[in-house]
Amino acid sequence: MQPIRNIVIVGGGTAGWLAAGVIAAKHQGRMPADFTVTLVESPNTPIIGVGEGTWPTLRTTLSKMGVSETDFFRECNASFKQGARFARWTTGEVDEGYYHPLMLPQGFQRVNMAAHWLADGHDQSFCDAVTPQGMLCDDGLAPKTIATPEFDAVANYAYHLDAGKFAGFLQRHCTAKLGVRHVLADVTHVNQAENGDITSVVTEQAGEIAGDLFVDCTGFAALLIGKTLGVPFKSCADVLFCDTALAIQVPYDSEDSPIASHTISTAQSAGWIWDIGLPSRRGTGHVYSSSHISDDDAERELRAYLGPVGATADVRKIKIRSGHRETFWKNNVVAVGLAAGFLEPLEASAIVLIEMSTKLIAEQMPVCREVMDIIAARFNATTHYRWGRIIDFLKLHYVLTKRTDSDFWRDNVRADTIPDRLRDLLTLWKYQPPWFHDEFDRVDEVFPAASYQYVLYGMQFGTEVSREALSAETRIAEQTRREAAVQTQRLRAGLPRHRDLIRKIIDHGLPAI
Repeated sequence: MQPIRNIVIVGGGTAGWLAAGVIAAKHQGRMPADFTVTLVESPNTPIIGVGEGTWPTLRTTLSKMGVSETDFFRECNASFKQGARFARWTTGEVDEGYYHPLMLPQGFQRVNMAAHWLADGHDQSFCDAVTPQGMLCDDGLAPKTIATPEFDAVANYAYHLDAGKFAGFLQRHCTAKLGVRHVLADVTHVNQAENGDITSVVTEQAGEIAGDLFVDCTGFAALLIGKTLGVPFKSCADVLFCDTALAIQVPYDSEDSPIASHTISTAQSAGWIWDIGLPSRRGTGHVYSSSHISDDDAERELRAYLGPVGATADVRKIKIRSGHRETFWKNNVVAVGLAAGFLEPLEASAIVLIEMSTKLIAEQMPVCREVMDIIAARFNATTHYRWGRIIDFLKLHYVLTKRTDSDFWRDNVRADTIPDRLRDLLTLWKYQPPWFHDEFDRVDEVFPAASYQYVLYGMQFGTEVSREALSAETRIAEQTRREAAVQTQRLRAGLPRHRDLIRKIIDHGLPAI
């Protein structure tokens, strides 16, 4: 038996340090005598550093790593995220938009409120009818109070963060608290066994580093999974057209300016602009299709959106190669982060994919090489499913548009650009709204049925429902609607302003769990 004891992560950044932290935290009982985690990071390769949106899963991930949420806020320029607002995606009108919040609809486990909302000839948006979170965002409120313990929520939340500071924060925590060995060195050569397994990496500054399992976190370079093992990249550019981003960081008007507790995604002529509020600045950028708009025109749209504050700000261009590896775990190498693939950041899927992949690796860590291929096959099947569902969900935002003002929007609704599974579901949803026990039956769905409901009915999708068929649930639905209204009133009255809470966390800290 060839035991798996030495884990080598090649590459740092968010992907590398999250992988190190999740794996080391899970196997603390074996470290350091019987199990080691080593992260090899080039001192000469800058991280991408613009991924500022996360999913609520990060709260559990950080908690299991033993991170202090107070320290996280203090050191990562972090703010709360309660969802996303999509502006001008449906009709293109200036005042049109909807929320995809992070709270489930009220009573989601017992009644499908989407069907009743559709049948009642709704006098308010679907989001406002079933959850308070859109109004909390409109009011500029936080999702908890200073008395709420670390990682606990009053309203479900994720984070916005400074990706560069986050990587450094994780590095310090992993090396000081979790026993991860950090090697700053450039990999110059990769050694392989006859069966293709990687036996070691040779570095310029630290010599040879051997391992039993290698995690490729080398970003777009994909040094191990791509260049060494030759796993092909599968593009999805025929489904998701955006291939370029221009990023600009801008200041607030004043130190007391409100901080949005949601990502703002505003559709443009050939893409969309993100706007993320951190305590010290806003992170913004234009994601677009270079086949439908020039770089200069895309930059003009971004600066027009920002107004005077963005007139002279430096812009950074980032190429997007939409797609993923055909295989994520091959031999004794598993790709995580950008080495595995990348999609436009419309729903902040990058970091949650890192979390899910590293959690799966940590929990199913092979005891020996003899079982690794079985675990790898399971990992690949699960990860392929997740990437497929994320691609479906991102495309959903585009295919529901009613905009016809540019080739970009017209091309996005062409039938040949819509994945088969999504096309079938859209046909099904014309006659019955999605719900959790129908199309979404996996334990770890990246986007649950509720997410589809928020986007479908935020973008005015039509589903035929029969009031008579729902009559048996009318009493439950009415009770649930009243519960949602009471909860909305209570939270709007009881939650603090977003910036005020962050200041209190920095000054006083959150209670420990």
